[in-house]
Amino acid sequence: MSAGPAAHPGPDDLRRTFEAVPARAADAEDPFADSWWGRAWVQALESLSMDEGRLARGRTYADGGHVAAITVTPGRVIAYVHGSRPRPYRAELRLRTFPATDWDSFLDAVAARPGHLSALLDKEMPHSLVDTAGEAGIRLLPASGDLDPDCSCPDRGLPCKHVAALCYQTARLLDSDPFVLLLMRGRGERELLDELGRRNAEHSARERPGTPAVPSVAADEALAERFLPPLPPPLPVPPYPGEPPSYPELPGARDPLGLDHLATDAAARAHTLLTTGEDPLAGTDVWQDAVRIAASRPTAGLTATTRALYRELAYATGRSTTDLARAVAAWRQGGAEGLETLQSPWDPPAGPFDRARPALVAAGFPRFQPWRNRMTNTSGTLQLRFGRDHRWYGYESDPGEDDWWPRATPDADPVAALTALRG
Repeated sequence: MSAGPAAHPGPDDLRRTFEAVPARAADAEDPFADSWWGRAWVQALESLSMDEGRLARGRTYADGGHVAAITVTPGRVIAYVHGSRPRPYRAELRLRTFPATDWDSFLDAVAARPGHLSALLDKEMPHSLVDTAGEAGIRLLPASGDLDPDCSCPDRGLPCKHVAALCYQTARLLDSDPFVLLLMRGRGERELLDELGRRNAEHSARERPGTPAVPSVAADEALAERFLPPLPPPLPVPPYPGEPPSYPELPGARDPLGLDHLATDAAARAHTLLTTGEDPLAGTDVWQDAVRIAASRPTAGLTATTRALYRELAYATGRSTTDLARAVAAWRQGGAEGLETLQSPWDPPAGPFDRARPALVAAGFPRFQPWRNRMTNTSGTLQLRFGRDHRWYGYESDPGEDDWWPRATPDADPVAALTALRG
C-alpha cells in the first residue's frame, strides 16, 4: 500500500486533517489496510453492520475517491462524502475517549518497556503494546460496539454507505500512523511522546539509582558561542493550490461550505502570489473583495450554498443581501469598473457624454434626461451610466421605481449599449 495522505496538525495537536485520497483504479485489489491494527479496525466496522450491500457500496465510494478531507479529533472522525446528490453528506464516527486514570495507567505501562516507544516512533503498533494496554485494563482497538456512526443522509442504516466509506478510508490512516488511533482515544502525538519520554527517563532512573534522569551540561559548553547553520532553500511551489480542510457543522457556527469556498479562494490567491510574486487583488477593499467572491459563484440560480455565502458576506460587510446581489450584478457586468459605476456618481468632462444625447435621438431612441454621469429616459425604466473607463453601462428599473439594476454588456458606443439593454 502507498503512504497515507498528508496530514495537517492543528495548533494544539488535538486536530489533524488528512487530505482526500484520490480514487483507486477500478481493478485495484489491494486491501484497505496492510497492518494488523488497520485490519482490526475494518473488522470492527464490518461486525457493526449486517448489511453487506451497504458495506460494499461504502467500499466502492472509498475506492472512487468520494471521501473528502478527513478531520480527526478526540473521540470523532468527520468528513464530507459525495453521494448521489450535489451537496455532500457529513459523515461522522464517534469513539469513546479514555479518562485521565486510564491514560495514566497506559503511559506507565508503555514507558516501562522502551521498545514500545521505539515502535511508536517507527509508526508501528506491535501486538505486545496492545497486550500491555490490555494488562492495564485498556482496550486500544475498538470492538463492534465501540463505534457510533452518524450521517446527514436520510439512510438510517448503521452504518450507512457514507459512514462505511469514511471507515474504510480511516483504516488507511491508521495503517500509516497508529497515532491517529491514539488521538481518537483522546491524546495528541506530541503530548504522548513528551509524556512517554519523561516517564521513560524516570523509570530508567529508578532502575539505576544515582543516575540523573536528565544529563548535565558543562557551563563552558553551555555558554560557548554557537553559529546557526544557513536556512534550507524554500520548498518548491506546488503546481496547484491546496484543498482546505473539512469543516464540521457545529451549533451556532458559520456554514461549513461557505467557509470552504472562502478558504479555497484564499488558497488560490496565495498560490498566485507564490508563483508570480504579485497579488492580483492588492488594493481591493473588504467590500470589493466580498463582491468578487460572491460573483464567482454559479449564475444559474441561487443554491442553498450560494445563499448561505451571500448571508455570510453581507453580514461581514454590514450590507444587506439585496445590496450584495446588486453589486454582484455590477461586477459581472464590468468587474471593478462596473462596481465603481454602480456606486459613485461623478461629473464627466465634456466630450463623449455630451455627444451621447444627440446620438441617441438620431438613432430613434426616446428622450433621455442627464444628471451627472447618468442619462435616464423619461419613462423611468432605462438608464445609461458613463463609467470612468469611458464605457456606457445599461441599467433597468420598474416603472415609477428608483430601483436600478445593471443589465447587458457595457459598450463605448451609447447607441450600442442601449440596443443591448433593450434586447
